[in-house]
Amino acid sequence: MKLKVGVIFGGETVEHEVSIISALQAIENMDRTKYDIVPIYISKDKIWYTGHMLFDIDVYKDFNDLKRYATPCTLVNKKGNFYLQKTTGIFRKDITELDIAFPIVHGNNVEDGTIHGYLKTVGIPTVGSGVLGSALGQDKVIMKQVFKAMGLPIVDYVWFFENEYLETPDDIIKSINKLGYPVVVKPATLGSSVGITYVHNEKELVGAIEDAINYDEKIIVEKAVPNLVEVNCSVLGNYTYQETSEIEEVLSSKDLLSYQDKYIGGNKSKGSKGMASASRIIPARISQDTEEKVRTIAMSAFRALNLSGVCRIDFLINKETREVFINEPNTIPGSLSFYLWEPAGKPYRELLDDLINLAIKDYKNKSKKNYSFDSNILSGYVMGAKGIKGAKGKLHK
Repeated sequence: MKLKVGVIFGGETVEHEVSIISALQAIENMDRTKYDIVPIYISKDKIWYTGHMLFDIDVYKDFNDLKRYATPCTLVNKKGNFYLQKTTGIFRKDITELDIAFPIVHGNNVEDGTIHGYLKTVGIPTVGSGVLGSALGQDKVIMKQVFKAMGLPIVDYVWFFENEYLETPDDIIKSINKLGYPVVVKPATLGSSVGITYVHNEKELVGAIEDAINYDEKIIVEKAVPNLVEVNCSVLGNYTYQETSEIEEVLSSKDLLSYQDKYIGGNKSKGSKGMASASRIIPARISQDTEEKVRTIAMSAFRALNLSGVCRIDFLINKETREVFINEPNTIPGSLSFYLWEPAGKPYRELLDDLINLAIKDYKNKSKKNYSFDSNILSGYVMGAKGIKGAKGKLHK
């Protein structure tokens, strides 16, 4: 009997279109002898849709047309079974049953634990990192604080909220000047290089901060690494074990890897293939000692953030001093980083199998734990005239 997999993608995020590409790539590579695949698209206005037409990349060229033909839906738990239900009409009609959810979403409002929190509340088995790992992996400030606590190497940085900058801009700029230029200004909770600016001096700083504030209320400014080489390593596993992929060296003609470098590549006429469009060298041109360091740090970071499934972890290397700095994790990486696993001998289809199997095992393990009690301290309790104040005395006895 085939497993019914609900692939969830889209959402209210600046990485909406990237998510669509990643999801359709994964769907194309899933083993149809094992899985019945149900596409679940979340529009930019947060409405969930399903329908066979969602398998076709062309329908996303006009979102208004898509909404006319796809079926609005919601996910419900009916006595431990999970169903997509139609949300239009008088009655909530079941569309299809699901066995497992596979979120392939990128960016804030979805990848940051929001989707995983909703799916956890519904109770359905879910691929990928849970709420905590996803949230930690999305916030560049909190993740660095965790990395520092774990003794993992990070670059020097300053962070602040939008209101702090608006109220005391001179103080913020002084703290950034202490880092020394060049610096990299980033929205703290976005990905895909959106809103990121490489700043060479104080004159460029204000514009960069204002651009980042367009996307986020929390901003991080990092000391740029000189003689920079950017490498990425993917990690697969959970808290019990981790394995690493091949390591890539990502190429860019600029000071940092841009959204276009990552998702458009050098050939606009053929369209984007997600992160597979980026220019890269595999394996990365780094020493064996540096490679081992990257792999060790990647697995340590994966465990420290309580991640699960597949994650791509990005690194910054000073090629002269060979210093390695962990940059950030991508808890649901573009294209699920399949292009790093295929050179390591794991085809995309096998990677997808591993992810689904990990989710099933994790669900079974967690099902053995106690998350509530059969007893109910409120059974038989009658609220008296004193209201909740009267209740406190009885509950504390």
